[in-house]
Amino acid sequence: MIVRVWRQAVAADIGPVIVAAGDDEIASVVEQAGGRAVMTDPALPSGSDRIFQALQACGGNHDMVVNLQGDLPAIDPPAIRIVVETLVAMGTDIATLAAQIDDPSELDNPSVVKAVVAWDASGMRGRALYFTRARAPAGDGALFHHVGIYAYKRDALARFVNLSPSPLELREKLEQLRALEAGMTIAVARADEVPLSVDTPEDLEKARAVLKRP
Repeated sequence: MIVRVWRQAVAADIGPVIVAAGDDEIASVVEQAGGRAVMTDPALPSGSDRIFQALQACGGNHDMVVNLQGDLPAIDPPAIRIVVETLVAMGTDIATLAAQIDDPSELDNPSVVKAVVAWDASGMRGRALYFTRARAPAGDGALFHHVGIYAYKRDALARFVNLSPSPLELREKLEQLRALEAGMTIAVARADEVPLSVDTPEDLEKARAVLKRP
């Protein structure tokens, strides 16, 4: 699965792809596939901390970095490009994705994180106002499922990882609220769908079935 995600990231063709590996097994399979892995401290508390440590280890003068989780084997390369394009176009500290919720069972599911966004006139880009596990915003209208991929400006990532966990972050258990509470800006691009995330054995079987389709 890690190799599949790495290949999708390479196909996005936005820059070097490095896997921040927390153990030797992950690093080994990536390198056997022809990729590059950087060992990071497995005790780090978040993906943001891991990518920052990997960025420091690999050096270079990259001014942006994308945090793509290894449990998204169905992520499309265009979605990775869109999040970077949105960061550049909107000039925010961070950019991410959200897709409209079509399944009513997700509306009140706390496992589905909702993005509350001030969309622009196109309805395709906007600024994040809040993220929550609750059903929000209230009233009529679409709700949006947050997709956990982030693009950071390099200095914004450095600032973010040096911030202490914030009250709303701890309450909602959502790391991105730390950035909003600190006054950082997050752009959101509208995605067509939420890519399958593999969190359980059942999810893994779904992913295998989806990826076998022509």
